[in-house]
Amino acid sequence: MSAASENSQPSRPSVVQSVDRTIDVLEALAEVGGIARSKEIAHAADLPVPTVHRLLATLNVRGYVLQLPDRRYALGARLVRLGDVAAQQAGAQVQPALDRLVEQLQETVNLAFLTQDSMTYVAQASSHRSMRMFTEVGRRVALHTSGVGKAVLTTMPEARVRDALGGLGARTAAAVLHEVELSRRRGYAIDDEEQEVGVRCLAVAVPGGPAPAGLSVSGPSSRLEPSVYAEVAMRLHATADELAAGWAMSAGR
Repeated sequence: MSAASENSQPSRPSVVQSVDRTIDVLEALAEVGGIARSKEIAHAADLPVPTVHRLLATLNVRGYVLQLPDRRYALGARLVRLGDVAAQQAGAQVQPALDRLVEQLQETVNLAFLTQDSMTYVAQASSHRSMRMFTEVGRRVALHTSGVGKAVLTTMPEARVRDALGGLGARTAAAVLHEVELSRRRGYAIDDEEQEVGVRCLAVAVPGGPAPAGLSVSGPSSRLEPSVYAEVAMRLHATADELAAGWAMSAGR
């Protein structure tokens, strides 16, 4: 083997700089909370401000970012459509893991992704029991009243949580903040008949997905009672870890 071949390195896939930087800008805007000024985005993306201005102008025309009256930029509505399609594909990929969890718990299992200010159910595995819960895939639920929403809120810094709860009254927001902190400490979130009377839900966050995600199990309150919380949470976390590992493998990480 020649010296030249010994020292050779695998060639890096070609990258189009403008596309690469555009993705950096979108990811930076998401990382700073979804709303920011161009200088803040440039700092987060480690790019020159003039470059970020040009990219944001194009993204604004195409609807992928929105320029607000105060000159700040926000993630645009066209990203929601792309996110919904990606979420559906990700949901199909995880179906076997959800089916296995249903076999273990004998209750309905759901996977939901964060889309703007709500959670969207992207996959479900139904219980085989005659009395079982059903949630339509594609349905959106509020962050503060759903188990999956609360689970995702536990992964966010407090400032981001407060921003997400900005439309609620002060008393309700304070109660949700308390619930989120409690969920963070115990390792799972609970929807205690908040979506539907007689139905209880336990949920955990799933890291590493194409969007912040929550995994939940739902059932009648008479079956999903405090005595089974610990075991249910343990199995939810195990499946969440399995999903995260699968997403990491798919992304080549």
